[in-house]
Amino acid sequence: MIETPLHRRWFLTLAGAAATVALAPRIAFAAQAATERRFVFIIQRGAADGLEIAPPLGDADYVRRRPALALDPASALKLDTTFSLHPALVQLGEMYKRSEATFIHAVALPYRDRSHFDGQNVMESGGSAPYRVRDGWMNRLAGMLPKTRTPPTAFAQTVPMALRGANRVTSYAPSKLPDANADLLGRVALLYQYDPELQPVWAAAMEARGLAGSDAPDNNPAGVGRLAATFLKKSDGPRIAMIETNGWDTHNQQTRRVTQLLGGLDALLASLRDNLGAAWTQTTVLVATEFGRTAAANGTGGTDHGTASLAMLVGGAVKGGRVIADWPGLAPAALYEGRDLKPTTDLDALIAGAAAETFGLDPARAAATLFPDGLAGRPLDGLIRG
Repeated sequence: MIETPLHRRWFLTLAGAAATVALAPRIAFAAQAATERRFVFIIQRGAADGLEIAPPLGDADYVRRRPALALDPASALKLDTTFSLHPALVQLGEMYKRSEATFIHAVALPYRDRSHFDGQNVMESGGSAPYRVRDGWMNRLAGMLPKTRTPPTAFAQTVPMALRGANRVTSYAPSKLPDANADLLGRVALLYQYDPELQPVWAAAMEARGLAGSDAPDNNPAGVGRLAATFLKKSDGPRIAMIETNGWDTHNQQTRRVTQLLGGLDALLASLRDNLGAAWTQTTVLVATEFGRTAAANGTGGTDHGTASLAMLVGGAVKGGRVIADWPGLAPAALYEGRDLKPTTDLDALIAGAAAETFGLDPARAAATLFPDGLAGRPLDGLIRG
């Protein structure tokens, strides 16, 4: 069953006040979750440019391919002899130094046709082709774990495809409308207490508001990170979560736009880390996009739809401080279809390996469940601390 409180916006508006007295004890005294591990998926919708996020400054063909977009080596954090990190990712760079971040380069889905809608569907469903699989890999992952009081949660206006399916999930986002007072909340609770359809929706919205607390954050990246951490660090909070970021389709003015986007992503990850506190050591964050961008710039200071890109694993549970890359290079003969970074690592294998190791699942069983059409290779291993 899928619970989506935000499909009825005014319910969440009413839930903007403090939780009712009747619900508060249930939240305060709920049982401990069966696992202390957390898994968060941050999707970069729009095809983020991995060549700008972690540029291969050690590859001589990098500057030749994109002279106008190439980062100044003096401004970037050097990750290893080949790769550096965009200067907007200050906090992420610090996490890398503390071995809490791993970058996986030249990574891609099995999908190759460069449509945002189709690529995102493949990425979120875990299928090998668009619309081949009807539910999401995160929902199937939830089915492999013990049930928690608070189900897997999307911090978004609706439940994304990755979380949709037979297992119970929910979504939460702070309302921009004024809070309702406690008297009105109580009256609505009484009105719907015997309604079999509306009462569960109302109860879920109130419980989510209780987990979030009365100090609802703004809809900026740092606020979203704080909101997610507020849920995830609770003893009875969700252990699987998803956060959406948008705007990565940089066909023009890429340098300015990517710098702004990466600054927001950096703030989100830092806020998640800081507000999770001790739970950060039990957390794995996967950051990934549906495909990459062209190796060369176009005529408007941007890049067009490509193939391979960059994925990240971040968190205190991550065996970090590394760049994982079977680097194909950017020489003309090495490019995919003569224009894109060539994929050498399967994103699905990364997801299967990271999820399995986070929750102590059998990797083969996890891969078969999350990706029913099969993987190109074995799940990646050695990603998460024991």
